[in-house]
Order: sequence, then structure tokens, then C-alpha cells
Amino acid sequence: MILTPTMTGIASPEPLQNAFKVKSVPHAGRSGSRPVNLTPALWHQWWQQPSKSNQRALYIHIPFCRKRCSFCNFFENGTNPERISRYVSRLCEQLRIAADTPLAQSQPFDTVYVGGGTPTDMQADEIAMLGAAISKFPLIKNAEVSLEGRLNGFDDDKWHSALDNGFNRFSFGVQSFDTHVRQAAGRFDDKDTLLSRLNELSQHPSASIVIDLIFGLPGQTLDIWQQDLQAVIDSGVHGVDLYQLIGLGGTRIDRASEKGKILGTDESEFQADSQMRAQMYAYGANLLESNQWQRLSSCHWRRDNRERSIYNSLAKSGIEILPFGAGAGGSIHGHGVMNARSLTNWHLAHSQPTDVIDEATPTKVPGMALSPNPSAELDAIFKRGLDGGTLQFSQLEASLLQQLQPLFHAWQTNGLAQLNNDALTLTLAGRFWNVNMQTGLFEFLAENK
Repeated sequence: MILTPTMTGIASPEPLQNAFKVKSVPHAGRSGSRPVNLTPALWHQWWQQPSKSNQRALYIHIPFCRKRCSFCNFFENGTNPERISRYVSRLCEQLRIAADTPLAQSQPFDTVYVGGGTPTDMQADEIAMLGAAISKFPLIKNAEVSLEGRLNGFDDDKWHSALDNGFNRFSFGVQSFDTHVRQAAGRFDDKDTLLSRLNELSQHPSASIVIDLIFGLPGQTLDIWQQDLQAVIDSGVHGVDLYQLIGLGGTRIDRASEKGKILGTDESEFQADSQMRAQMYAYGANLLESNQWQRLSSCHWRRDNRERSIYNSLAKSGIEILPFGAGAGGSIHGHGVMNARSLTNWHLAHSQPTDVIDEATPTKVPGMALSPNPSAELDAIFKRGLDGGTLQFSQLEASLLQQLQPLFHAWQTNGLAQLNNDALTLTLAGRFWNVNMQTGLFEFLAENK
């Protein structure tokens, strides 16, 4: 039996701060798939086959941003009205063709997520065009249809166009309400502007307004973070994600760090370390829950039932996700697929069909395709359970549950979880370190076959 600190964490009087050294990746996973030689004929065939998935989603990628934020390492294309118009027009053509295929029509879709990039950089008529194209797909009653973006530039024309064309959930990247922290991060609006607009949008009788906050940004002290969280409660929004800043390569923050500097604000060069970020997480979780916000996952809370977070929840469950647009990723018939990111190549590939089969296929062969992961169903159980805070043992085979007992007991000993006959329940420290724990679990299974 192999147990290492990267699997179990370490014993500490303060597991919240010290169970692991640092969170270094946003998501956990393990290999098990291999590249697939996906020919145009096979790709066409996939679109002609009915889906076997009981729950499904659409993911649509709008790869444009007006500005690269300091924490972002996936900036793709600068916002340009003509480029966006051309892209959205071609994207909607693809969606209309795809909606008529046996694959699309065979099962209804539970949720649609339009992400980016900054989808709210589309014009009002482009949002309407996209909403109309989405409506051609079979959607369940009251399907969640999300539009991601930023508040800056999201005027009333865009807002009403989105509402009138099927969008019912709006996810805005606020990151921090503090004006100085925001400016250092590359955001546009000041605190008062944000709060005013969020209060206004949140008054809508049915739309769900959700925001993201990041803890650990340069210049963001614990006091500023506490003010950020109070602003969430005051803003009227229906849901919030609390994300820890992770040192991703290629960001402006990372490049400054490589030079021994902190990308700070005009007033401060403070940046929280992992121990301080743990305290920030704990403060946020406790404040929200003491104000009767419901925790849906380790990083997501809602004020009321209007916020459902269906896409985020189902995406962790390994459902089928049909991806559209340059850089979009998803899964079809159990195969992971990822479209090429280059916008130029995306347009070239879709400008002229090469043959009859190509012309009848909604999108071009993705840039990457992977074989089905044999452990996908089990991995989804682990991810969904640990991310949600409770892993129910009834979902696991008895032999596997027995195999995992040493790891689960180590987590309990190290203050990360509580163990009983029916489930493993994460403590506050465990929820903070849940991605490390998922990674450790997959490492444990690989080392103890």
C-alpha cells in the first residue's frame, strides 16, 4: 500500500492552511484516453448517430476580448466589430445545420453555455441571432441558457436582446469590487458602477445573475476581500463563484513573479500566499452561509433557487457536450473533442466544403479527438462528490470502497474529511483543498492497482 503526502495531505493543527503546499491546477483528472484518427467520413457519421446520453449540453465559444486581464493565460483574439460579426454569422450557420442532425435531435439539451472570451462583446443583433440559432435545438422545458461576459459594455439593448431570445442566466466576471485591485487586474469599471448595474439587472423577475470573484489578486488584502464579499451580498445577485488565483504560466502576474516582482496596485504590492488565501476562502464560505446562501459546490453559492448552475454541475458529471466555435471543447459519443483555436484557420476550414460529405457536416473535423475514457463514469462520481463536499459510498463498488479506506482514513486523520458508514464528507479544509484531494485520489488508484 502506497500513501504519500500528495495523496493524503499532511497532519497539521491548521489543515485549512497547511494540509497541502499549494493548489497548482484548476481541475483534477487522469489519463485513460488516446488520440483518435478522426476522418471527415467518421466525423460525419458521428453526427448521423443518435445520442445515448441522458443529459446533454451545448457549449458555444466566442473567442474575443477587448483586453487581456492580468490573471488570464488564454487570451485569443482582440475584439473587433467586423471580426465578431463575421464569426457569429458563420457560427450561426453551423448551429442551424447541426440542429437538424440526428445527433442533435435525438435527445433534448438540459443547458446551453455561451462562453469565451467575452461573449457580451457581441452586438445586440448578434446576440439575437445566436439566441435564434440555439432555439433550433431541442431544449428541455426551462432549460438553462447562460451568457458569459463582463458588465462593461453590456447595455440595455444587449440585455433586452438576450432576454427576448432565450437567455435566462448571466455570468459576469467581476473578480473584485475594489477599484484599485480591478485596475491592476485589467478590469474596466469602478465599484460603484458595478454595484449599480448588478442591482439593476438583479431586479429582473426571472433571470439569474451570477458573478465570479477571485481571491489572491495582487493588492487584495484580507480587508479588501471582506469588503468584496459584503458587496456580493449587497449587490442583489443570485449566485457567486469564489475562485482561488492559481499561478498559471503565461499570465502578466506570472511573468512579474518570474522577475521577482508582484504585479500590484498603485497603493500596494501585497499578494496573499496560500495560507492567506485559505483564510480568505474560509471567510467567504462562512459569511455567505451565515447569510443563508446555499453551497452548491466547493466554490459556488446561491442566494435562492433562481440560480441553478446546471451547466457547471453537469459538466463535472461527464455528460455529452456538443462544442461549437474556434477553441470550443466537449464530448460526442463518449469521445473528447477540441476545436482548433486559430480563428484564421477556423474561417479557412469553413469557407469552402471539399466534398458532399463535408458539405453535409455541420462543423469541420475538430483539432483533437480522444478515445472514450474507460474510467470516465467513475471519475465523474469522484469529481462530483468531492466538489460537492460529499462522496456517497452507495455509488461505489464494495471492492473499490474497501481499497480506498486507507486514503479516506488518512484524510480524516489530517482534518480534511469526516468518515462514516455511508459517506465521506469534506470539512471546510477539505473543500478548500478538494482539487488536491481529487488529484491525490487518482494518484492513489494509479499506484495501488
